[in-house]
Amino acid sequence: MSHYDVIILGGGPGGYNAAIRAGQLGLKAACVEGRATLGGTCLNVGCMPSKALLHASELYEAATGAEFANLGIDVSPTLNLAQMMKQKDESVTGLTKGIEFLFRKNKVDWIKGWGHIDGPGKVTVTRDDGDKTELSAKDIVIATGSQPMPLPGVEIDNQRILDSTGALSLSEVPRHLVVIGAGVIGLELGSVWRRLGARVTVVEYLDRICPGVDAEAGKTLQRALGKQGIEFKLSAKVTGAVSSASGVQLQVEPAAGGEAQQLDADYVLVAIGRRPYTQGLGLENVGLSPDKRGMLTNQQHRTQAPGVWVIGDVTSGPMLAHKAEDEAMACIEQIAGKAAEVNYALIPSVIYTRPELASVGKTEEQLKAEGRAYKVGKFPFTANSRAKINHETEGFAKVLADERTDEILGVHLVGPSVSEMIGEYCVAMEFSASAEDIALTCHPHPTRSEALRQAAMDVEGMATQM
Repeated sequence: MSHYDVIILGGGPGGYNAAIRAGQLGLKAACVEGRATLGGTCLNVGCMPSKALLHASELYEAATGAEFANLGIDVSPTLNLAQMMKQKDESVTGLTKGIEFLFRKNKVDWIKGWGHIDGPGKVTVTRDDGDKTELSAKDIVIATGSQPMPLPGVEIDNQRILDSTGALSLSEVPRHLVVIGAGVIGLELGSVWRRLGARVTVVEYLDRICPGVDAEAGKTLQRALGKQGIEFKLSAKVTGAVSSASGVQLQVEPAAGGEAQQLDADYVLVAIGRRPYTQGLGLENVGLSPDKRGMLTNQQHRTQAPGVWVIGDVTSGPMLAHKAEDEAMACIEQIAGKAAEVNYALIPSVIYTRPELASVGKTEEQLKAEGRAYKVGKFPFTANSRAKINHETEGFAKVLADERTDEILGVHLVGPSVSEMIGEYCVAMEFSASAEDIALTCHPHPTRSEALRQAAMDVEGMATQM
């Protein structure tokens, strides 16, 4: 039996960051991961490959549509889907190799296989060939991530009915792709295939897209995606699916009940969310049991079992890679005897469509529900000089500030490259900045980031640019 200071189950963003930080702090660490590569869902079949396809498909659409022609660039491109998938895979491979390098640099052992907790401080790792390795440690960190949520009556086969992994690897452009679920995954992957030539229909049970985001921001994004050609069927539910060699027939009903209609597609993407991956881990051997969603509770990353910790998608909070990374750092530093915590109120969220949607902090709906008095500052990208000359003027920047103290409570951005700009407000809000603080901070001109300043200025009616 090999002994470690800490064993981490899972090699995704939470797991590999925990392992690397443990090595940096001088702890003897092992990361148990059964995939052929490190990085988890995010790096292998999630965040990273989807961003590679989003980028490539944006350029393809710019070249084939009016955007390049309007800029005076005349081209006649053709789609080489196989090469697009190849460059995506090469990018992912480079990133996974990078994690392996960091493991070696920080003396972290990658134990290849699937971990099972046999009791306090004991883990058995089973390789794909059946070989077993026994490990022990004072502390065990569960970072096993999540998996796609199934939909009753719609069986995923990754032939015609796809989960997110299948939708990242199609060998042809669908004629008609139906996306079930109008959340982040559905909208991003729907955007990819729409840009490459597919007709895309999004079916959503709720009466709005992107549940949980600021309502005004969500409506603005839906309007933009609708103008691009994505069709939305809101307040609708899929009750059944019949697939064949050539396509899928879906039964769609109003969410409130009513007459069903048939929707024909050659591919269907099921993207109704994800659920924690906690089954088969041996949790019962340390007295742990997940809730009905499969989730484990925690108190500052500690479970109820001594020496067992939990981070990432398997526990409460948003299922986001950067949330898992923050928890990984805080968890390992506590194990090493340091003080650390995660500010869950300031975890940003992003939808990488075009335009993008990025948010941090409270929404207007949340502030109204709390009865908290607030002020609103808003600035449209149509009035931002850099956005205008780049012909990307959809969207706005919105700042919500406390009516009495002017402290920034929430920021919601819809527009070009806002995923790269939301971090400014994350830093500001971490220091309890006021809207005036941003309004008085010089921003470079001409940049899209000036919209952030102008929105803060508008909290007091001082926006100046057009």
